Amino acid sequence: MRTFLKMFLRDERGVSAMEYAVLAGIVVIALGAMAATFNTNISAMFSNLFTSVTTAQNKA
Repeated sequence: MRTFLKMFLRDERGVSAMEYAVLAGIVVIALGAMAATFNTNISAMFSNLFTSVTTAQNKA
């Protein structure tokens, strides 16, 4: 039992999976913060784009 416990404590296979999970969580939080920050800017940009396209289409 003691050797099994030592082997279990030295096993690092799960550590890399945990590191990837933490990294993925950080990326998700960063993307969410960026989306919240730029949400109004992107909305206004698309609104202006659609207005320009509609205006150009009506003139043609």
